[in-house]
Amino acid sequence: MKSPAAFLESEPGFQALKRTLFAGTPASVTGLFGLSRILAPLAATERLLVFVAAHEREVESIAGDTETLITWLGLKGALATFKEIPALATSSSPTTEDHERTQSTLALHDGLVRVVLLSAPALIHSVPAPSAIEKKRLSLGVGEELLVDMLLEHLGGAGYRREDPVVEAGSFARRGGIVDVFPPGRLWPLRVEFFGDRVDSIREFDPATQRRRQEVDEVTLLPFGVPQGGARLAIPQILPEHTLVIIDPDQVRAEMERALHAKTLLHADLDPDDPGTARAFESFVDADVIRTYLDRPERLELRDIAGDEPGIHIGSRPARQYRGDLKLLRDDLKPAGGQTFILLGTPGRAQRLSETLFEGGIGIGEGTRVEVGTGHLSRGVEFPRCGLSILADGDVFPEEVHVHKRRSVVRSFLSDFRDLKPGDYVVHEDHGIGRFVGLESLNVLGAEAEFMVVSYQGGDLLRVPVDSFHRIQKHRAAESQNPALDKLGGTGWTKTKSRVRRAMRDMAAELLKLHAERKTRPGHAFSPQSPWMSEFEAAFEYEETSDQKRAIDDVFTDMSAPTPMDRLICGDVGYGKTEVAMRAAMRAVADGKQVAVLSPTTILAFQHLQTFRRRFAPSPVTTEMVSRLRSAKENKEVLKRAKEGKVDIVIGTHRVLSGDAEFKDLGLVIIDEEQRFGVAAKEKLKHKKASIDSISLSATPIPRTLQMGLSGLRDMSVIETPPRDRLAIQTMVVKFSKELIATAIRHELEREGQVYMVHNRVESIYSLASMIKELVPEARVVVGHGSMTESELEASMLAFVEGRADVLVATTIVENGLDVPRANTLIVHRADRFGLAQLYQLRGRVGRSDRPAFAYLMVPPGRVLSEVAQRRLAAIREFSDLGSGFRLAALDLEMRGAGNLLGGEQSGHILAVGLDLYLKLLADAVREMQ
Repeated sequence: MKSPAAFLESEPGFQALKRTLFAGTPASVTGLFGLSRILAPLAATERLLVFVAAHEREVESIAGDTETLITWLGLKGALATFKEIPALATSSSPTTEDHERTQSTLALHDGLVRVVLLSAPALIHSVPAPSAIEKKRLSLGVGEELLVDMLLEHLGGAGYRREDPVVEAGSFARRGGIVDVFPPGRLWPLRVEFFGDRVDSIREFDPATQRRRQEVDEVTLLPFGVPQGGARLAIPQILPEHTLVIIDPDQVRAEMERALHAKTLLHADLDPDDPGTARAFESFVDADVIRTYLDRPERLELRDIAGDEPGIHIGSRPARQYRGDLKLLRDDLKPAGGQTFILLGTPGRAQRLSETLFEGGIGIGEGTRVEVGTGHLSRGVEFPRCGLSILADGDVFPEEVHVHKRRSVVRSFLSDFRDLKPGDYVVHEDHGIGRFVGLESLNVLGAEAEFMVVSYQGGDLLRVPVDSFHRIQKHRAAESQNPALDKLGGTGWTKTKSRVRRAMRDMAAELLKLHAERKTRPGHAFSPQSPWMSEFEAAFEYEETSDQKRAIDDVFTDMSAPTPMDRLICGDVGYGKTEVAMRAAMRAVADGKQVAVLSPTTILAFQHLQTFRRRFAPSPVTTEMVSRLRSAKENKEVLKRAKEGKVDIVIGTHRVLSGDAEFKDLGLVIIDEEQRFGVAAKEKLKHKKASIDSISLSATPIPRTLQMGLSGLRDMSVIETPPRDRLAIQTMVVKFSKELIATAIRHELEREGQVYMVHNRVESIYSLASMIKELVPEARVVVGHGSMTESELEASMLAFVEGRADVLVATTIVENGLDVPRANTLIVHRADRFGLAQLYQLRGRVGRSDRPAFAYLMVPPGRVLSEVAQRRLAAIREFSDLGSGFRLAALDLEMRGAGNLLGGEQSGHILAVGLDLYLKLLADAVREMQ
């Protein structure tokens, strides 16, 4: 594909811009917006560009466009961003923002950067000097001589945390002559094996399975976060001399002054002895240094309206929005003249559009007037005076909003031993229940090896080598019940396991009988892969996780069978369950079948409608909704068309289960959170599912659903690996503070985001909403709680979902289901009154995009919390990525008791052997009976 730079040469304003920049004098430009604000400077000069936006949200929107343009224009160098340090980030440990700033500093120092993006608030924080970073950088190669202790000492001094197992960037662990380390910027952690004092091998490994991946000959271990010690610099003091600064001068200066004032006021109210407070103050720089830099001669000022001084005008405007009307697009492209570039998010979508345009008589390909390729752009732009047009996904297809994919580390869900403390109960499969004492290093045959020490009845000790750790699990049962310790070498544990195993065999026999009866019912065997299916899969903008791929394969295998599918898809919020369901829906529609999608609330049904229509936009699939948000006439018309086979996918609530809801050829039912439907609805569901395929989705399995999946009544797929662009939610337990609430809300509003404020007391919820309106007058506040009428509640919730409200003050009705990607700040009032499962579900409402998300768990100042409340808050704060609902259920057992999860009948078995072994014995019994 050609570069658009050549076509800009005939734009008069662009020529004037090049002359001014070549002379090294300030340039004032009007007419640029969006994509053109970075495209024009990139094409006009080869100097390093420093784009200073007024707000963090502008940086986010420009970043994806910039990376695409650098590649498209064939430029050397990469994009570096310096993110704002969050106003409420007072932790002394490194944050994501710290690390990215350090990485960007080093890239600039090495001359690897073409464009620097940052916001005005990001300017006021310093960065470590390159010399300080260099001291903490270590190159490691196979065959090199290096003492293990020296490597460990270096990692500790470079900001890495000692954590076993290694699951997150910035952590390392040692087991004898093996060092696991997760360097920042890599997708996989590394396993470094030593032979004496020599590096024998370096391999990537999967933290979830511990399986080795490809070998690495050499690696550079960069520091994690901000290296301690050494000089710190303002961001302008590390930049090359002849960089070009691009700013909107009035907005940037105003935002920088506001950020300085706001953060100074905030940190003045914090504890001066807190190391996090000290860190925040140390990071501030002299504002005069920034002001002087922004006034430098080599700058490009972007203005909406020309000032008194003569300036440069480049004619550009937003690209036309076609919203899926490809006939209109073809008509616009047919007249002679001009050049149009269309960049779409996936190769599959680009191929399909090329074929459609070619069939409509439009010449496609390099050298023609229309070129179609792949690239991620937020929105397109037109330059009328030179006939150049650039179109993006969002201009061509309806409701397509590009979310730029960011590289991030793989985050596997938590290890059993992450929260293990001395004195905790553990279960060894062969020796039974004991207490964890700690880890111990011993010299075995001349080599150092690490062991886990477990004490048993009578004080006997068992030392378990590292290669047998998989035989031990933390004992999980009721918090109020402690299991009896087993005697090491005794027969009690063997008898206990035999007793539980017999009970599991009896249960397995009954379950398998029910399973066999279900499998005898006739169903529809769906056809193999179709061209539609291949295009649909290729259009997925993200890389499927391994668990997601496995779930898709499970579903497709079930659909190919001649018996009805009844599969439960269990996975954390935002882990891709809906995509699995949509793949199944496309498979069904491609085979001529219809699909019904059931949701427990009208709000969720409306969100599913938006999601399905956006995903199926390039395909000839008709998706409609029936709910109370539509008139009776509209609902009747949709159902009429569904009966005639003119609607492929029908989304709705209980209305889909009503007597007049008939389909011409229903082949698949997708049920979102089935456990939230009532008894009457479930009877109708049972009848509808008797001979057709069905999928149930669950973010956190509750007792009935989880028991059915674990026991074999339902086939189940678990998605427990987070997406690669999923960022950890920064969770903080803080004392109630009006100032903190106001700051958190304003920080979110500044990046055009939204805020959940959870207050679980209806009688005082309106008072809290009034307080927020007083604290942040510019915020649009709505209230939602279960005592409101359906119409009132739906009006409030829809206002928030559609972005017409900034803050939703609500009870725990927001606990399940809401998917609002712009909502990335959660404030929970009186968090000490919530259970662990509730806190986890509530926190899952944020962090559903690639933006950093914040959860503030507020507790009363000066009040002593109960031990259970302290444990819950500590758990939800520490475990930033709990993973699937199974791990949550296991943690919650410690708080609520095993009986609450699987029923009182099974509590004794779980207490006797622990939850993990109970589930293993059940699985073994099912396999044996089969």
